[in-house]
Amino acid sequence: MDRFICIYPAYLSNKTIAEGRRIPISEAVENPTATEIQDVCSEVGLNVFLEKNKMYSREWNHDVQYRDRVRVQKMAASAFLSCKSVMLFAAKITPKLKRRTQKTGGGDQSLQQGEGSRKGKAKKKK
Repeated sequence: MDRFICIYPAYLSNKTIAEGRRIPISEAVENPTATEIQDVCSEVGLNVFLEKNKMYSREWNHDVQYRDRVRVQKMAASAFLSCKSVMLFAAKITPKLKRRTQKTGGGDQSLQQGEGSRKGKAKKKK
Protein backbone atom coordinates (compact mmCIF):
# COMPACT_ATOMS: atom_id res chain seq x y z
CA MET A 1 0.00 0.00 0.00
CA ASP A 2 1.41 3.37 -1.05
CA ARG A 3 1.36 5.94 1.71
CA PHE A 4 2.74 9.44 1.54
CA ILE A 5 4.03 12.05 3.95
CA CYS A 6 3.10 15.62 3.03
CA ILE A 7 5.73 18.21 3.90
CA TYR A 8 4.99 21.90 3.55
CA PRO A 9 7.91 24.36 3.82
CA ALA A 10 6.19 25.92 6.86
CA TYR A 11 6.84 22.69 8.78
CA LEU A 12 10.60 23.34 8.66
CA SER A 13 10.63 27.15 8.89
CA ASN A 14 11.40 29.57 11.74
CA LYS A 15 7.69 30.19 12.31
CA THR A 16 5.93 29.57 15.59
CA ILE A 17 4.20 26.29 16.30
CA ALA A 18 0.85 28.07 15.88
CA GLU A 19 1.96 29.16 12.39
CA GLY A 20 2.79 25.59 11.41
CA ARG A 21 6.33 24.66 12.47
CA ARG A 22 6.57 20.98 13.39
CA ILE A 23 10.20 20.63 14.41
CA PRO A 24 12.15 22.23 17.28
CA ILE A 25 13.17 25.85 16.69
CA SER A 26 16.83 24.87 17.13
CA GLU A 27 16.52 22.65 14.03
CA ALA A 28 14.43 25.11 11.96
CA VAL A 29 15.54 26.51 8.60
CA GLU A 30 15.16 30.09 7.44
CA ASN A 31 12.79 30.31 4.43
CA PRO A 32 12.93 26.74 3.11
CA THR A 33 11.37 26.05 -0.29
CA ALA A 34 9.59 22.96 -1.54
CA THR A 35 12.18 22.42 -4.27
CA GLU A 36 14.98 22.40 -1.68
CA ILE A 37 13.10 19.83 0.38
CA GLN A 38 12.51 17.78 -2.76
CA ASP A 39 16.22 17.86 -3.68
CA VAL A 40 17.32 16.78 -0.19
CA CYS A 41 14.87 13.87 -0.02
CA SER A 42 15.57 12.65 -3.55
CA GLU A 43 19.35 12.62 -2.90
CA VAL A 44 18.78 10.04 -0.17
CA GLY A 45 16.77 7.84 -2.52
CA LEU A 46 13.24 8.56 -1.32
CA ASN A 47 10.41 8.70 -3.86
CA VAL A 48 9.46 12.36 -3.89
CA PHE A 49 6.77 14.30 -5.75
CA LEU A 50 6.48 18.08 -5.89
CA GLU A 51 2.89 19.29 -5.98
CA LYS A 52 2.66 22.76 -7.47
CA ASN A 53 0.26 25.44 -6.20
CA LYS A 54 -0.73 23.57 -3.05
CA MET A 55 -1.04 26.02 -0.17
CA TYR A 56 -0.65 25.26 3.51
CA SER A 57 -3.89 26.18 5.26
CA ARG A 58 -2.19 28.30 7.94
CA GLU A 59 -0.08 30.24 5.45
CA TRP A 60 -1.40 33.80 5.25
CA ASN A 61 1.07 34.92 2.58
CA HIS A 62 -0.02 33.82 -0.91
CA ASP A 63 3.27 34.63 -2.67
CA VAL A 64 4.73 32.09 -5.10
CA GLN A 65 7.64 31.21 -2.79
CA TYR A 66 5.23 29.98 -0.09
CA ARG A 67 3.31 27.65 -2.40
CA ASP A 68 3.91 23.98 -3.24
CA ARG A 69 4.25 20.93 -1.07
CA VAL A 70 6.39 17.82 -1.16
CA ARG A 71 4.98 14.31 -0.95
CA VAL A 72 7.41 11.64 0.20
CA GLN A 73 6.46 8.00 -0.26
CA LYS A 74 6.71 5.87 2.86
CA MET A 75 8.59 2.64 2.26
CA ALA A 76 8.93 -0.29 4.64
CA ALA A 77 12.67 -0.64 4.01
CA SER A 78 13.37 3.06 4.48
CA ALA A 79 15.80 4.28 7.14
CA PHE A 80 13.26 6.93 8.14
CA LEU A 81 10.74 5.43 10.52
CA SER A 82 8.52 8.45 11.07
CA CYS A 83 7.35 11.66 9.42
CA LYS A 84 9.29 13.70 11.93
CA SER A 85 12.57 11.92 11.13
CA VAL A 86 12.19 12.87 7.44
CA MET A 87 11.47 16.50 8.38
CA LEU A 88 14.43 16.68 10.77
CA PHE A 89 16.74 15.22 8.11
CA ALA A 90 15.53 17.72 5.50
CA ALA A 91 15.97 20.61 7.95
CA LYS A 92 19.49 19.46 8.78
CA ILE A 93 20.66 19.18 5.15
CA THR A 94 18.80 22.13 3.53
CA PRO A 95 21.14 24.90 4.80
CA LYS A 96 24.11 23.00 3.34
CA LEU A 97 22.76 23.02 -0.23
CA LYS A 98 24.92 24.75 -2.86
CA ARG A 99 22.01 27.04 -3.78
CA ARG A 100 21.87 28.38 -0.23
CA THR A 101 25.60 29.03 0.02
CA GLN A 102 25.62 30.88 -3.33
CA LYS A 103 22.67 33.08 -2.33
CA THR A 104 24.54 34.48 0.67
CA GLY A 105 27.33 35.78 -1.59
CA GLY A 106 24.85 37.57 -3.87
CA GLY A 107 23.13 39.34 -0.98
CA ASP A 108 26.05 41.73 -0.47
CA GLN A 109 25.71 43.10 -4.01
CA SER A 110 22.03 43.91 -3.53
CA LEU A 111 22.85 45.84 -0.36
CA GLN A 112 25.41 47.91 -2.25
CA GLN A 113 22.93 48.66 -5.01
CA GLY A 114 20.35 49.76 -2.46
CA GLU A 115 22.82 52.17 -0.87
CA GLY A 116 23.68 53.65 -4.27
CA SER A 117 20.05 54.39 -5.03
CA ARG A 118 19.64 56.15 -1.68
CA LYS A 119 22.57 58.45 -2.46
CA GLY A 120 20.96 59.32 -5.79
CA LYS A 121 17.71 60.30 -4.11
CA ALA A 122 19.54 62.52 -1.63
CA LYS A 123 21.15 64.47 -4.47
CA LYS A 124 17.79 65.14 -6.10
CA LYS A 125 16.40 66.65 -2.90
CA LYS A 126 19.17 69.25 -2.74
